[in-house]
Amino acid sequence: MQRSHLLMIMLLWLTPTVAAPMPPVNPDTPLYVVKVESGVSHDDVVDSLKSAAEGKNFVSPMSFAIGDHIRERGLPLQGVLEVRSYCSLGLGAEILLESPEFAVFAPCRIAIYEKQGQLYLALDRPTYALRYIEGHSVKAEQAARQIEETLIWMMDKARKGEI
Repeated sequence: MQRSHLLMIMLLWLTPTVAAPMPPVNPDTPLYVVKVESGVSHDDVVDSLKSAAEGKNFVSPMSFAIGDHIRERGLPLQGVLEVRSYCSLGLGAEILLESPEFAVFAPCRIAIYEKQGQLYLALDRPTYALRYIEGHSVKAEQAARQIEETLIWMMDKARKGEI
């Protein structure tokens, strides 16, 4: 093999793969869904979400392993199906203090699930939910937008398995 061919192969092998960009947010749907990159495991996703949440001062007060409960009932669910909640107490309080009924949408949720062998993340968008609260302020909209942007950033980290 020629030296130039060997060098080209080494460069291609060492070049990091770049993840596809995050899809745009569709303002007409409450869901934001992304595929997890190939080679990133469920454990990688969970670890990434935990690390990203802590880095942004978000807490995770709950996780619900829905899939385990479905399987315990003898139903034939394949793969992962769970929901993890995340909350920024400071930003969330900006919404909840003026619109306590928003608590029905809180804390924010990210689903981790498998569909046809592919791992996905899905977010229940707080800015979409806020549409259903009458009389909320611009300050509440800004807080919901900041929460949502942070959660999407966390999903980006998690889909790539980044810590």
